Amino acid sequence: MSTIKEVASLAGVSPATVSRVMNGEVPVAEQTLRRVEDAMQRLGYRPNSFARSLASNRSDCIGLVISHLAGPFMGTLMVNLEEALRLRNKSLLVASGHNELIREQESIDFLMSRRCDGLLVQSDRLHDDALVALAAQIPLVIINRQVPGLEGQCSYVDNRQGGYLATRHLIEQGHRHIACISGPRWKQDATQRLAGYHQAMEEAGLSVPDAAVVEGTWQESSGREAVDILRRRGLPFTALAVGNDDMAIGAMLHLKELGLRVPEDVSLVGFDDEVYAHYVTPGLTSVHVPVDRMAQSAGSRVISMVDHAPWEGPLCFSTHLVERGTVAPPP
Repeated sequence: MSTIKEVASLAGVSPATVSRVMNGEVPVAEQTLRRVEDAMQRLGYRPNSFARSLASNRSDCIGLVISHLAGPFMGTLMVNLEEALRLRNKSLLVASGHNELIREQESIDFLMSRRCDGLLVQSDRLHDDALVALAAQIPLVIINRQVPGLEGQCSYVDNRQGGYLATRHLIEQGHRHIACISGPRWKQDATQRLAGYHQAMEEAGLSVPDAAVVEGTWQESSGREAVDILRRRGLPFTALAVGNDDMAIGAMLHLKELGLRVPEDVSLVGFDDEVYAHYVTPGLTSVHVPVDRMAQSAGSRVISMVDHAPWEGPLCFSTHLVERGTVAPPP
């Protein structure tokens, strides 16, 4: 493996000049720059990134704490974050908390110990106070969540608007008996989507009995279970507003198993507009969440904080309804 001294010798400059070229913090004459870069290429020299980070107090890495790694939502989030950071010559270092408070805190400690320049956090378990305290230590952006006191450092989706759009669409089709399968109510996005459902029902003058709302887990199986719970409660419903696409698919499949047709007997709307919503039969009507734009905004925002640079851009992103084949007028 070649050394910085060998690069300097081949380029005819001092090791200090090679270091300045690599760090890019001090202007270097164009001719000198080309000689050093050519020597590095010919020797196959790879700078010691750890040593560079110690010298510059920069690692050029941004840490991401994510609640879990599975699913299309998280995949899209990470792909777009990595792309946004790579375009700014930053690397993404990921740690998963597996939806556990202690492991999410351990993930933060791990990324801090790796001298990350900034942190992106997608977490439901970490308390607001802990995130505010963390923001005082390192450039921090929160993803898909609103934290009081960090309004300018949160990139999120208007989940209440999405829940409202889904329910209003069912109402506009003539439905009056609309049940809701929500996500876990300890999660902010789930409670906001449920609030949108209640808002649309209230505006239409429609009552919402307690029995009309079933709390799910985001998993497909809980969509199936929610249908059984609603039927055991004896609550008539002609439509379902569902908190995410996984639960909506579970509900749709189970309705078919029970001999009910979608949408002729029961209509339903999902949430997230996952890629598979195109491929089920009938195609799933769903609320589109702009995960790509939210991720790109978060990446841009954290880099602006690391570089102490001004930043202007959206942090709250609107949803829209994608109509397919699971909604029709009530029977």
